Amino acid sequence: MGRYIGRRIVQSLVIMFGVSVIVFSLVNLIPGNPYLSMFPPEIPTDQIEAMLRQVGYYDPLPLKYLKWLGRVAQGDFGYSIFYREKVMGIIASRMGNTLLLSVSAIMVSTLAGIFAGFFTAKHRRGVSDNTILVLTFIILSIPSFFFAMLLIRFFGADLRILPVSGMVNVAANYQGLARVLDIGRHMILPTIILGLGNAVMMLRYTRSSVIDVLRTEFIRVARAHGLPERVIMLKYTLKNVMIPIVTVLSLQIPGLLSGALLTETVFLWPGIGRLSFEAVQHRDYPLIMGILLVMAMITLISNFLADICYAAIDPRISLEGRTSIGGD
Repeated sequence: MGRYIGRRIVQSLVIMFGVSVIVFSLVNLIPGNPYLSMFPPEIPTDQIEAMLRQVGYYDPLPLKYLKWLGRVAQGDFGYSIFYREKVMGIIASRMGNTLLLSVSAIMVSTLAGIFAGFFTAKHRRGVSDNTILVLTFIILSIPSFFFAMLLIRFFGADLRILPVSGMVNVAANYQGLARVLDIGRHMILPTIILGLGNAVMMLRYTRSSVIDVLRTEFIRVARAHGLPERVIMLKYTLKNVMIPIVTVLSLQIPGLLSGALLTETVFLWPGIGRLSFEAVQHRDYPLIMGILLVMAMITLISNFLADICYAAIDPRISLEGRTSIGGD
């Protein structure tokens, strides 16, 4: 198990290095000079040129990358051109809001998807199964921002029972428990929109996996021995569909963070997705690179944790990894 984890760590570091090269190269090859927006119009051109040379703007691209990588290794992602603050400080101030929204969305979508997946698999080809499958096709066929507009119109404009923008009611200035409840009310609509597609994906994977498990011989033997259906579903079936569920979860985590761009923009949620939009809009290269690198780290960490969960659920996976190392 230890060698299996070590191998995954090495693979993640190699992938992270490749991602850093690609991100840095693509961002720095974009035409234009984003630093010009930092200088007032009255500053002479020769002074601007001197400052650009001082910060290494005219250095060769490989040298720029090595300098940037050295700073990143020390936790310094540079300064934002637009905000004129440390990149990591800006990302940290927004990341918590996105994690709050994403964790809520993934918890709701996972529980709803697994429950609906088991229910539809248990009642396969029934009226409820066919109805839910039709609804999932409709949800997958319509863009999420359209559902967001519908919810905003219905709950915000027509019924006026839920807030449709921001994270808190600035005018009310709530404190303590009232502030927590206010944030919770603001989270309802974006959480639904962010988790809707993931719930559908979880439902389809769970349903397919449960149907496959229910067809196996050991489930038939368990039923022949008179085991209650609840025990068969929870103890035997759930354990055997955990690997597909973990796979979907590992794919959903980075997808939720990147998908938060649209949701946070529509609902004006002050998170990392909206920050990404602002960084691109203002051509804030250091901030763009910092966000992309942090997203890549989160993706690799989620995949790494998924590998560990695979090995914990099925020890044969770690044994296979150990065998391949020995074979090499």
